[in-house]
Amino acid sequence: MKDLLLIALFAGLGAAGAGLLGWVAVRLLRRRSVALSLFCVAVVTVLAVTSGTFAVAQAMFLSGHDLGVVITVLGMASVVSLLTAALLGRQVVAGSRALAAAARTVGSDAGFAAPEHPLGLELAQLSEELAATSARLAEARARAQALDASRRELIAWISHDLRTPLAGLRAMAEALEDGVAEQPEHYLQRIRAEVERLTGMVDDLFELSRIQAGALSLSLSRVSVYDLVDDALAGAHPLARQRGVRLEGRQVAAEPVEVDSREITRVLGNLLVNAIRSTPEDGVVAVSARREVDEVVLSVTDGCGGIPEQDLSRVFETGWRGSPARTPRRDPDEGGDSGAGLGLAIVRGIVEAHAGRARVHNVTGGCCFEIALPAAP
Repeated sequence: MKDLLLIALFAGLGAAGAGLLGWVAVRLLRRRSVALSLFCVAVVTVLAVTSGTFAVAQAMFLSGHDLGVVITVLGMASVVSLLTAALLGRQVVAGSRALAAAARTVGSDAGFAAPEHPLGLELAQLSEELAATSARLAEARARAQALDASRRELIAWISHDLRTPLAGLRAMAEALEDGVAEQPEHYLQRIRAEVERLTGMVDDLFELSRIQAGALSLSLSRVSVYDLVDDALAGAHPLARQRGVRLEGRQVAAEPVEVDSREITRVLGNLLVNAIRSTPEDGVVAVSARREVDEVVLSVTDGCGGIPEQDLSRVFETGWRGSPARTPRRDPDEGGDSGAGLGLAIVRGIVEAHAGRARVHNVTGGCCFEIALPAAP
């Protein structure tokens, strides 16, 4: 037992010296190549084994022949260990370089190009994370481009819509100023109607900016969707009567929801105004409400003839107007929203602020807009 303790002591002292040198080397090489660090670890291991073995051999007073055998065995083992460490380090460096080259493709138009070089488990996991990050960047870039295009389209539409009424207001004001207006009261009515239209456009822009900035403040209360639909139908009835469109409230269930009644009434009002304007004379605009599991779905169905399939995904975009069939020429005396292509964007923003969803699909002879709101407990 005593001999074993002495052997352990001599071996420990011999290996400790190599370990101390190895610690210094690792500290100095911590900013260098991983391959060099791996090779350094292998060298330290070989030195620790060799120094410990020599210390024990000297203490045991081995013969020259026995010492030569020990040295030969240690030499062969050291060569194999160092070669293995060098090959492993080369493989790690090659995989790291391949992954670094692939990382430069993150966020590119072509997308992330995974390295063809075989990778270890950790580097392969890092490659998968880079691929997922690249996909998220591509989605974010696509959303940003779509939003930018939508904003440019909105600015173009708003500029056009502002130019027309402002030109009309200027012409009518000049006619009144020059005293050439045959019916001044008619001019004043038209001026008031155009001012109300411009005011509605500004209000819609302000509302949309609040929604997009997340500054929409909701005053939630428990209310029946039957009352919401009834209020919206009452507000849209004059426009429907003027356009010769019949309003119907079909199967409106008295389901409770916890919403801001003023905002949801505005949502239904926007949907009804759009539906009435898109429906030909003697057509029908129907409103319904139903319960689906933990949601209450309100729908507005019109007789517009349908929306092209390629446009269904863009209906709720800011500034979208679609085909001329869905954007008929508007009489300023009708009232309602501004007609600037903001109504449906406001609808989606308000509904999503209530943790709901807005969607649209075609039906026979028209289309159906639906808003799904969480049902009240």
